[in-house]
Amino acid sequence: MKDPIKNALKMMPYGFYSITSRNGDEVNAMVANLVMQASFTPRLVAVGLQKKAYTHRVIEQGGVFAINIFRAEDEEALMGFTKGREKNPDKMADADYTPAPETGCPVLAGAAAYLECRLVEMVDVGGDHDILVGEVVGADVMKAGEVDETLTLTDIGWSYAG
Repeated sequence: MKDPIKNALKMMPYGFYSITSRNGDEVNAMVANLVMQASFTPRLVAVGLQKKAYTHRVIEQGGVFAINIFRAEDEEALMGFTKGREKNPDKMADADYTPAPETGCPVLAGAAAYLECRLVEMVDVGGDHDILVGEVVGADVMKAGEVDETLTLTDIGWSYAG
């Protein structure tokens, strides 16, 4: 079946990140690819987050999240977070992470960099994902690299578009 919209959307480049969140003592990590910078001043990012994702509730209640950025060579460090809480309820029990200094969100071992964000707005656009707008309040680069070294869906042979 021909679907030119889906085919065109699949031509867009998508990074592959981990969104981590915290609400009190509760922490979580999930993978995501619908992520982009949305403003220079203030520095805002936008994340498309599936409404039924466990992380959705954690961010809604805790008001903070972090975007963990990985280099392509470090994809294995991220793969343990590809299954949702239903399939892997204890994924954070053995996760290797450090709390980020501004928000306490997990910074995962193996990440090249991270952005800490305070939730500005969660926008229900009527679809299966909400758009989270976060103000970047902290960041660090642990492994310097170029943008073409950042992990993408193409690097792992996956597609989440269309």
